[in-house]
Amino acid sequence: MNHEGGRSCGPQTVAATFGVATDRAFGAVSPPIYLSSTYTFEGYNEPRSYEYGRSGNPTREMLAEALSKLEGGAGAVITSSGMAAIDLLLGRLRPNDAVIAPHDCYGGTHRLLKARSALGQFSVSFIDQADDMALCEAFAGGPSLIFIETPSNPLMRVVDIVKIALMAKAAGICVAVDNTFLSPAVQRPIALGADYVLHSTTKFLNGHSDVIGGAVVAANIEKARELRNWATTVGACGSPFDAWLTMRGLRTLYARMERQQKTAALLAEWLQDHPAVKIVHYPGLASHPDHKLASKQQTGFGAMLSFELAGGSDAARIFVESLRVFTLAESLGGVESLVAHPATMTHADMGERARGIAGINDGLIRISVGLENEQDLLTDLAASLKAC
Repeated sequence: MNHEGGRSCGPQTVAATFGVATDRAFGAVSPPIYLSSTYTFEGYNEPRSYEYGRSGNPTREMLAEALSKLEGGAGAVITSSGMAAIDLLLGRLRPNDAVIAPHDCYGGTHRLLKARSALGQFSVSFIDQADDMALCEAFAGGPSLIFIETPSNPLMRVVDIVKIALMAKAAGICVAVDNTFLSPAVQRPIALGADYVLHSTTKFLNGHSDVIGGAVVAANIEKARELRNWATTVGACGSPFDAWLTMRGLRTLYARMERQQKTAALLAEWLQDHPAVKIVHYPGLASHPDHKLASKQQTGFGAMLSFELAGGSDAARIFVESLRVFTLAESLGGVESLVAHPATMTHADMGERARGIAGINDGLIRISVGLENEQDLLTDLAASLKAC
């Protein structure tokens, strides 16, 4: 009823109520979960709306439609992981195609792009996308796709989506933006010119660290149809139960992001004045070099931040081992606050040279801010920094 009545609702309402009270069989308020792998035909050569779980599932489609609405897209595909979402997009490229990627992107993305490139499926260039000259040189090579990650993981660098999209469109290049760090609650890349938006739904969209999933949202219906067909071909679909859990997590996305980014800003302000901290990377700080740009293309600054310890790798080890409220773990976006050491965890596979080029040093700490009491988090940071 809520999304079929024709009303134009705000995104908070869409996230909180999409699919609610639409069950026609029993009138369930919470939408049911469909776990069936296959579906009956009406008769000979008379398929129903769904035939087989790989090609379509009502629960998965509900999440896809909700994310498409929130991102302002024309359609979406739900995949088994965030990496599967990226690979779904890359899988349609050809050997003579080229991809432009951020030099400071997530380690898993870097690994996937290098692996596919090594197989000869396309070529890839890792560049500083804030460097106009580097962009122009890369575009001159005739790439098919530019992959943007903003803010970047883990250095929180922000690039101008509108500017890059305009340059790309003029050159006939597709634009894909990884929006995992911010979610549509804080940034909507399609409205800024992107052709595709990608998510690890594992993170803020689900928000509870109990699901692995991904999504690709397409800006127009033809691109969405092509992605769905390709997902059916390669079997990149997410599970119905994971989609149902993610849908449940989505209900509280806007409330969680509002609280989490408020706490993140408080922690960032406190950290930048601490003598054991060399520099804080958080676009919400006025001192951040991309603060104005982030203020322009985002509606907030997110709940992710990183900082460099003055004592380097030794200090990083002592710091993470001294924490009691923060949990040392990979991933992000959950209700619990997590801390990661990129050089030995999320970006270890990049190699020392690539990390050095990107600016990811051994003293860098990445934080995903959760919903704990702000003072408890500050006290934990203070005690751990004192131990350094």
